[in-house]
Amino acid sequence: MLNPIALLTQSFKHDALLSPALPGRHGAWVQDRAVAAYLGLAIGDALGATVEFLTPREIVQKHGVHRDITGGGWLRLKAGHVTDDTTMALALGRAILAEQGQVRPLAVAQALDAWMRAKPVDIGNTVRRNLISFRRTGQAEAPESEHDAGNGAAMRILPVALCTWGKTPEAVLAAVRHQGHVTHHNALSDAASLNLVQLLHDLLSGIQQPDKLQERLSAILHAHPVFADRGRRRDNPSGFVVETMQAVWQGFFDTQSFEDCLVDVVNRGGDADTTGAIVGMLAGARYGLDGIPPRWLRALESSVRTQCEQQALALLAYSPGLP
Repeated sequence: MLNPIALLTQSFKHDALLSPALPGRHGAWVQDRAVAAYLGLAIGDALGATVEFLTPREIVQKHGVHRDITGGGWLRLKAGHVTDDTTMALALGRAILAEQGQVRPLAVAQALDAWMRAKPVDIGNTVRRNLISFRRTGQAEAPESEHDAGNGAAMRILPVALCTWGKTPEAVLAAVRHQGHVTHHNALSDAASLNLVQLLHDLLSGIQQPDKLQERLSAILHAHPVFADRGRRRDNPSGFVVETMQAVWQGFFDTQSFEDCLVDVVNRGGDADTTGAIVGMLAGARYGLDGIPPRWLRALESSVRTQCEQQALALLAYSPGLP
């Protein structure tokens, strides 16, 4: 019997990963999608941070439908500023670029440790604990733990997706694990991160058909049935990666525009900056730069916007899939 990860990677064999660009999808088109994915991550983060840890009912009472980047929230952010979801992704991206497009555990651990030393506005408990352990032991891979099924590795996965587009399934899986296991050595975290990379690769390849994208969801549900939502709407998702992914998938597959997708997900409350960031990267890759509301682009803090744009193109340049 195939193990769960083998079941997930098996679905790589038939699709665009090994022959990435569909006819008519030239380099500029793919670059547009990559930049939109990175900006989508930051926009979803900034939008969701305002309502993080609120319930849907509390959001309605306080904001009606939350749909503008206004800052505030429990972190008291300035409008357009982002949280650890975006800044940790950027730190990971810098580590990959410093290694000429390779995802090396020690480089990732050192980059995330430097990020933590710079006192980010927020940091998850699992990330903090395992980075402190890295400082003490020098071991870049955290011990495997059933308790480390948080969403911290999945939320920063975008740089890995960009630099591995077009690589073999084995290389992609290794890269997913190399970055994830620095802080989250857990099978559910691995599965969620791999699923996001698969979806992002499909979208970069021009695959838009819902039934094709749904195959990725079917694969992870078959390998890890705990991810099934059983027909229930996932409101108020926690930092548990299963709940995070349920909210993300529902919002992504049940909406038809970038704005509707992000508004749907962040108004579910809970860990809204992270669900917003994750669904933002998917929606950006799906709808492209033209699909992002100009008011959200204008609201995003300018240095963050520039870093996301530049890093997306630099990471994609290492991808074998770029036409």
